[in-house]
Amino acid sequence: VQLQASGGGLVQAGGSLRLSCTASGDIFRINAMGWYRQAPGKQRELVAGISSGGSSNYADAVKGRFTISRDNAKNTVALQMNSLKAEDTAVYYCNAKTYYGMDEWGKGTQVTVSS
Repeated sequence: VQLQASGGGLVQAGGSLRLSCTASGDIFRINAMGWYRQAPGKQRELVAGISSGGSSNYADAVKGRFTISRDNAKNTVALQMNSLKAEDTAVYYCNAKTYYGMDEWGKGTQVTVSS
């Protein structure tokens, strides 16, 4: 499975960004998909996840501001990020969890929120 993410960038606090990730390869192996982030000096953390059936979950820090969506026909997962805060600054990684329990990762995309 290969994951290609796009959509990061620089935005002012209060602004919005949309991240997108497209999966290719053995996509039939993919169960859940999601987004993680890693800020400098911190561990990688889950931002939002979505199952193959569309059930989603969010980190408390982003609830009400971020929305994850998935298009199984296009093999994409997106993260709409609104009301961005400086503490959302991080490298964001697309993730796919296979039915075999493996994690697949895309290259990170930088999100920088200026205060």
